Amino acid sequence: MSERAWPAGAATGIGSMPGTDVAEAAAIIFGELPEFPHLPELPARGVGADLLGRSAAFLVDLAIEEVPSGYRVAAHPGRDHRRAVDLLRWDLDAVDAAATGAKVLKTQLAGPWTLAAGIELPRGHRVLTDRGAVREFTESMLEGLATHVAELKARTGAEVVVQFDEPSLPDVLAGSLSTPSGYGTVSAVAEPEARDLLATVIERAGKITGRPVVVHCCAPRPPVALLRSAGAGALALDATQLDGSPAKLLDDLGEAWDSGVELFLGLVPPLAPAKPLTLREIAAPALRLTDRLGFNRSILAERAVPTPVCGLAGASATWLRRALSLTRDLGKAFVEPPEGW
Repeated sequence: MSERAWPAGAATGIGSMPGTDVAEAAAIIFGELPEFPHLPELPARGVGADLLGRSAAFLVDLAIEEVPSGYRVAAHPGRDHRRAVDLLRWDLDAVDAAATGAKVLKTQLAGPWTLAAGIELPRGHRVLTDRGAVREFTESMLEGLATHVAELKARTGAEVVVQFDEPSLPDVLAGSLSTPSGYGTVSAVAEPEARDLLATVIERAGKITGRPVVVHCCAPRPPVALLRSAGAGALALDATQLDGSPAKLLDDLGEAWDSGVELFLGLVPPLAPAKPLTLREIAAPALRLTDRLGFNRSILAERAVPTPVCGLAGASATWLRRALSLTRDLGKAFVEPPEGW
C-alpha cells in the first residue's frame, strides 16, 4: 500500500444517508465533501439496502434471501439478492453522474466477521459457526470487491479507499451473539483467529486499491490493538465515547496513532442537537483525546479525518447538509485551528 490517499484537511462520511433518492444523496455528498466523498448507502430503501444486504451484493457465486430472522444463504440468486445487486448498480450510476473531478472516493461494506455474524446458513445457524463457510464468504466477498473497485475507478477516474464496517466484531470476540433458539450464545472467536482473517482481508483489499484500508467500529471500546495488528491503515471510531476510556484502550490508541495509523474521528452528531453547537464544542472530544495522549494537536492535520459520529440515515434533510458542512469545516480547522483552540 502507498501513502495517504486523501489530502490534509479532508473530511468524509461513514456511509449511510437518509431517504431513498440515491442521485440526490450522491449530489449532496460530492457537494459537501468534495475532497473525500463516499459511496452513499440508503438503508431506507429496504431489503438489500442495509449493511448486510448491500454487502451481500458483492458476493460472487453465493446468494442471500430475506427470512423473518434476517438474511440467509440461498441456493440460487432470487428476488432479494437481485434487488441488492440492482441497488448497488444504481448507486454506482449515481456516483458516476456526481463524481466530476473527484480524486479519491471511499466505498464501504461489511467486514468479514460482521458479514459472518449477520447472515445465516440454510439451517438457521450463523455463518460464523462454520469456519469453512466463513472462509468461503470471505473469498467470495473479496472477489466481488475487486470487481467493484475496478468499476468505480473506471467510471470516476478516482482512487478508491475501502472501508470495512465491523460493528459486530466486539460481540464476536466476546461470544455474546445469540444462537437460533435465543437461549444460548455462539462461542467466542479467539483474538488470534479474528486478527488473522482480518489481516488477510485488509492485505487483499490494500492490494486491490493500492491505498490504506479503513476499518470502522463504533463500539464504546473498539478492539484497537487487534485492528492495528491486522494491518488497518485507518481506524474509524466514535470519538465522543472515548472520554473516560480505560488506560489500556488509550494506550492502544496512542500506539496506533504514533505508528502512523490514521484515526477517522466521529465527532458530528448524527441527529440535530437540541441546541446549536459551535465548531469548537464539536471538536472538543478530538482535542481532549490528543491532549490526553500527549500529542501535539498538529497530529489532527497529519493523521486524522473528521466524520459524523456514525451513519446519517436518521438525519433530517436540513441536518444532513448541516452535519456534512460541519464535518468539512472540522477538517479545515484541523489544519488551520481557529483562534482560541
